[in-house]
Amino acid sequence: MPAESTPTVQFLTPEGELVTSAPAEEYAPYLERLTDDDLRAFYRHMAVVRRFDLEGANLQRQGEMALWVPSHGQEAAQVGSAFAARTQDHIFPSYREHAVGLVRGIDVLSIVELLRGNTHGGWDPTDPTNGNFHGYCLVIGSHSLHATGYAMGMQRDGVVGTGDPEVDAAVLCYFGDGATSQGDVSEAFVFSASSQTPNVFFLQNNHWAISVPVRVQSRTPLYLRSRGFGIPSVQIDGNDVLASYAVTAKHLDDARSGKGPQFIEALTYRVGAHTSSDDPTKYRDEDVHNLWVSRDPITRFEKYLRAKGEGDAYFDEVRVEADDFAADIRRRTLVLEAPPIGTMFDHVYSEPHPVLAEQKLWLERYEASFEEEQA
Repeated sequence: MPAESTPTVQFLTPEGELVTSAPAEEYAPYLERLTDDDLRAFYRHMAVVRRFDLEGANLQRQGEMALWVPSHGQEAAQVGSAFAARTQDHIFPSYREHAVGLVRGIDVLSIVELLRGNTHGGWDPTDPTNGNFHGYCLVIGSHSLHATGYAMGMQRDGVVGTGDPEVDAAVLCYFGDGATSQGDVSEAFVFSASSQTPNVFFLQNNHWAISVPVRVQSRTPLYLRSRGFGIPSVQIDGNDVLASYAVTAKHLDDARSGKGPQFIEALTYRVGAHTSSDDPTKYRDEDVHNLWVSRDPITRFEKYLRAKGEGDAYFDEVRVEADDFAADIRRRTLVLEAPPIGTMFDHVYSEPHPVLAEQKLWLERYEASFEEEQA
């Protein structure tokens, strides 16, 4: 660990105890914004998305999807940071941010539809009901450039650094530790730093790029990488939902006010497989895995809430809600039908495209020829 590294920001210990430390001091005022209802909402969203994630994995194993991408273990990093964003902010996810999508208001059945192959993108990011939550990106790291370009557009639209909290906006971009090894992310840092865009880059370091551990990917802590581009950074305990909220809220405020891009590394752990096509038992140390399971973000936050006086009735209510949510996802998944074949050409471009129109017409004629032969 290099000498210039700084301590990790944490508010909740793995035992759920609220602590104060020097690295967390500047972020502590952001916790004062939170009400008891906010804290309950944090827990509810984490618990519901955990149950949704389990149901998605089960549905995939039962042949209802070709692929499932689990988010188990990363709920605190996602929920805390997502709640820190304002309505006018734009979110650019990778492909594991189920909790962020839930917080922003998308119907998470659309994630099932995407991974089932029913749609190109799952949801319409231009629909206001989807909370400016842009499409999942399976090309590792490429969306960091999309997020940077969008933030440059915000600057030109005059919605950065106005001093009006109802107007000023930022872009929150999520990616994993593996993406930091992609050239696209470095290029995004170059353009973002040069233009001082309102970007907050949020790295969920879950310690694995598929089967490659982070110690092989980088010889220095990942949060130091952005500093070489002139982007300030901080490392947080990604299994602490309060740290995720407070740190993200502060850096989003800085980005919106015109202070340029920010970088957050959330230390967390991918408890499940990379995807349903992966077998982590082939490469993962079981003792390390069990250590991280003992640091479960939902269990940690439940201990904190119980210490504050939350009783069994609330947790039982959330458990029932999560089960009902999963049952509804299952019910709606099982009645999904294959889309018309021509939809593969729709919404590839934002405007009508003559080449695609020609291809779609050719396919329609080709399919019709079979019906003519049978007649």
